[in-house]
Amino acid sequence: MLQPKRTKYRKQHKMKTKGIAVKGGTISFGSFALKSLEIGRITSRQLESARIAMTRYMKREGKVWIRIFPDKPVTRKPQEVRMGKGKGALDHWVAVVKPGKIMFEIDGVPSLIAVEALRLAAQKLPVQTKTVVRTDYSE
Repeated sequence: MLQPKRTKYRKQHKMKTKGIAVKGGTISFGSFALKSLEIGRITSRQLESARIAMTRYMKREGKVWIRIFPDKPVTRKPQEVRMGKGKGALDHWVAVVKPGKIMFEIDGVPSLIAVEALRLAAQKLPVQTKTVVRTDYSE
């Protein structure tokens, strides 16, 4: 699963989740892409699950780019622990996604296979998405 090799600080604030994606809204590498339509936090497990679903459907043909990276730590206190006594220990890593952010890109496979692979990946993610095609794409 994806996670940073090292960070400057172990724990972070939650921060407000609002607004739209400023960067990463255009297709850069592939011909087909999965674009987010709402705000959400995607865990490294969900990212890996979506990647596996895509590559299995494509039978390891073509190429997949993951455009988001889970670099935000999420902490959690153990179950049945009283309130207080500081912030909990690191539990997992998430990538914060805003509307308009390209999450996955695919190239090197026919359009029907690419669209179905992205649909299978979208089922694994907690945000609404849509499939977009590069403007200069031709079969």
